[in-house]
Amino acid sequence: MVQDRRFNTVVLHFIICAWYVFTVAQNMAITSLRSHPGVSAFGGRWKYLTFINLVLQAVFFSICFLADIGQLWDKVKEKQSLSTLVSFRDGLFSVLAFPVGTFVVISFWALYTYDRELVFPKHLDAIIPTWLNHAMHTFILPLLLVELYAVRHQYPKKKHGLLGLAVFCILYLVWVFYIKYAADIWVYPVLAQLSHVGMVVFFSLSFLIFAYLYFLGEMLSMRFWGKSEHSRKKAEHSRRRD
Repeated sequence: MVQDRRFNTVVLHFIICAWYVFTVAQNMAITSLRSHPGVSAFGGRWKYLTFINLVLQAVFFSICFLADIGQLWDKVKEKQSLSTLVSFRDGLFSVLAFPVGTFVVISFWALYTYDRELVFPKHLDAIIPTWLNHAMHTFILPLLLVELYAVRHQYPKKKHGLLGLAVFCILYLVWVFYIKYAADIWVYPVLAQLSHVGMVVFFSLSFLIFAYLYFLGEMLSMRFWGKSEHSRKKAEHSRRRD
């Protein structure tokens, strides 16, 4: 039964990994098909959190697939040698993949509903196909929820997890302001509409949402897998690291 579950997980991760690799490739192919105004500007695709997240998800599920293969091999050889890769997988999911991916979905559709011109101007409909738009801004959340319920992920200590997430947010914020300084363009149209006070409020709220999503991921994981078992695994993990 356990062996069947592990095999199913391998297949699941392979399919999701292939999907993200395909999505990233299709996103990058847009330049050769039609003119994408943002891609040719300073920073290229790497100024968009959406694209950074796509690459992040592709890397994460690639690591999941490699960890699955390794665990199956270890099972055959009756040994345990992948603790580092599995720990990295769990840390990447809890600190970045889940909160960043969920934030992209929530923030995009919230702004799109309010005024799409602030985040996805109408002229992009002729450049980015509808299915690709949903692949970048919708399907991410269901796939993360499938991952959360398919695999038990070990969450780090809260201070470590939140620190890692904060570092990511600060680095991206510095990148956004550097682009404004170097090229005099805002990554997102919504930023051009905000005053200095409004910008402080906007980014502060974004940081709070990121933190909430981190706690949400941990809460959902504990609720599904069981709090006591989750805590026991966490204690064992801490003892091994100490």
